[in-house]
Amino acid sequence: MIRRNIEDVIHVALSDTPVVLLNGPRQTGKTTLSQMVTEKAGSRYFSLDDAATLAAAVGDPVGFVRNLPGPVVIDEIQKAPDLFPAIKLAVDKDRQPGRFLLTGSANVMTLPRLSESLAGRMEIIPLFPFSAGELAGHREGFLKRLFDGTVSNTKPGPVNVGLPVRLERGGYPEANQRDSEYRRAAWFASYISTILQRDVRDLARVDALQALPNLLKLLATRVSGLLNIADVCRDAGLPHSTLNRHLALLETVFLVHRLPAWSPNLGKRLVKAPKLHLVDSGLACHLIGADSRRISEDRTLLGRILETFVVGELRKQLSWSEPRTALFHFRTSAGAEVDMILERPDGTMAAIEIKATATVRASDFRAMTALRDQLGKRFVAGVALYLGDQVVPFGDKLTLVPLSVLWAK
Repeated sequence: MIRRNIEDVIHVALSDTPVVLLNGPRQTGKTTLSQMVTEKAGSRYFSLDDAATLAAAVGDPVGFVRNLPGPVVIDEIQKAPDLFPAIKLAVDKDRQPGRFLLTGSANVMTLPRLSESLAGRMEIIPLFPFSAGELAGHREGFLKRLFDGTVSNTKPGPVNVGLPVRLERGGYPEANQRDSEYRRAAWFASYISTILQRDVRDLARVDALQALPNLLKLLATRVSGLLNIADVCRDAGLPHSTLNRHLALLETVFLVHRLPAWSPNLGKRLVKAPKLHLVDSGLACHLIGADSRRISEDRTLLGRILETFVVGELRKQLSWSEPRTALFHFRTSAGAEVDMILERPDGTMAAIEIKATATVRASDFRAMTALRDQLGKRFVAGVALYLGDQVVPFGDKLTLVPLSVLWAK
């Protein structure tokens, strides 16, 4: 069994917090991980995918929670939202740490009534598909080295499959167990259908969602680009209000996410639009019908999928790393752009560029150089990840490193 790097974070949270919610996309291993984490504590497991359990939880949420025996795991908590107030009542009477480990396949942070019910009583921990390091059997050290200035000393990570294959497979456990591209495509098709036909409809409580499959495919063609709502409305044939609701639903079930723009005042007008990404590169490839051969032959496509892959890998690593670090993109109205910016609570920042090529010029560092000069001491490192195999310094605090350094130990 592949060890999840988030496991230690869950143990720590359960040691001092009454309610811990393991939240993330379906089929990422939340059930298996939650049962394994709580096995030693003797926790009882309840799944709301079970019709009888769900009926009991919905019919009498207060009674259901009151009669739970000791520490428990409640799987797919979003199916019974009225359990949140009931859990709040139970926790207010007894704030013993580790009483409830919940799992959910819908982002409660986008459902205010649910997230507010347990404010101050619940810690939310995201679980994403496998990271490249997890698939290689270790915990990545990229973020630590990036901020302490030693990333240039990193030995590149293992490359057990070619990059196009890695991008096409993505990180979902089931997709990685299937060697055939045809069988992976079948799994992705079933996965998307299940989420759009069941989970989204359960959340929205409406039937007029026929546009969602086509909208999701349209969004997949725009990964790693600025999200222009007006353009998407026109191409999808949807009103502005409908598109915003549909986007919110797709984010709630962890299919798409928006990477916000970093916008402190640097004396220039900045572009505030977010960038659009899918939660998994394999999912993006499936939606646009791209296999590993097409990815390797189409450099523009490779660049877009590679960027969404790196953003996904950073989000995974940030979920188990300390201190908490925020992820953004940066772009000025004049066109200067940095693919990713990471900012820590103390104000220190690092920048990352993605280059889908083995050849990089000094001009490719122009935007990072300008950002470094404007930020001064706050800027600790700028890294360009590329497809070559050499570490090359490109000026003060700027380094060119192989892509595989991203998932090195």
